[in-house]
Amino acid sequence: MGLTKSSTGTKLLEDDFNNFKNDDGYTIALAGNPNVGKSTIFNSLTGMHQHTGNWPGKTVSNTTGKCNYKNLDFLFVDIPGTYSIMSNSEEEEIARDYICFGEPDATVVVVDATCLERNLNLVFQIMEITDKVVLCVNLLDEANKKKIKIDLELLSKELGIPVVGTIARNKKTLNNLMDTITKVCNKELIPHPKKIKYSSGIEDGIKKLEEALKTSFTLPDNLYRWISLKIIDGEEKILETIENNLSISIADNSVIQDTKNSIQNDLNQKNITTETFKDHIVSSIMKKAEKLCKKVCCFENENYSRKG
Repeated sequence: MGLTKSSTGTKLLEDDFNNFKNDDGYTIALAGNPNVGKSTIFNSLTGMHQHTGNWPGKTVSNTTGKCNYKNLDFLFVDIPGTYSIMSNSEEEEIARDYICFGEPDATVVVVDATCLERNLNLVFQIMEITDKVVLCVNLLDEANKKKIKIDLELLSKELGIPVVGTIARNKKTLNNLMDTITKVCNKELIPHPKKIKYSSGIEDGIKKLEEALKTSFTLPDNLYRWISLKIIDGEEKILETIENNLSISIADNSVIQDTKNSIQNDLNQKNITTETFKDHIVSSIMKKAEKLCKKVCCFENENYSRKG
């Protein structure tokens, strides 16, 4: 399939991800905000077994690295650090497209324990795309210095995914991370991400579009909901990438387009317009992150801000 060019730019397509697959073992995507210690974890796990280049057709560099753990081979793909995967910067496109279409065996999202609430924004967005998510709460040593305690077990229960606390330079914590990654890859441990629930109007629209998509196309089960959100959002660049990678035509499907128009009319009646739809989505994610952090985080220093 290779790269394709259009009026909206160059897209990463399925064949371009073949360079980031491990035929002899498991492939792991490493995601996270900038400055959460993701690169330190990557370097600690892969050591000198690294390769650096550029993503196909992009100016953004990529780094892959290999490690062997308990006689299993792992290829780690260090995808660009980003705060979101909703927009269309090169970094966000790469992160979103690789997690969605690169088919990693697991996606590890690294977050900073000292500002969990802010980092959860990306976690919830990634959980919309893939079920195979492991949350790595890094920098626990820094959190401890700031007297921040996180109930990792409760966090895992609330998110529906495995959660591992790490200190990137502490080998024992990285072994715990590798144990969890291994269990997810070999299906000993199956994550069940708890998706964000939006307003009733948006949720009704998602259900209608999911039904229309299932009638029209056979897709990976985890993608129907996310694609439904993107159709309602109507962002052409992301929809074109979805069409190119999955070899489907959303724009030419009358059932999907009629359903979308009906949903948008219903949402307009609730003052949710095409222009404000994304704001409603982001607001819901931020409220969920805030509520969750109040449950799982304890700040002994009352003056410390959760948002860092």
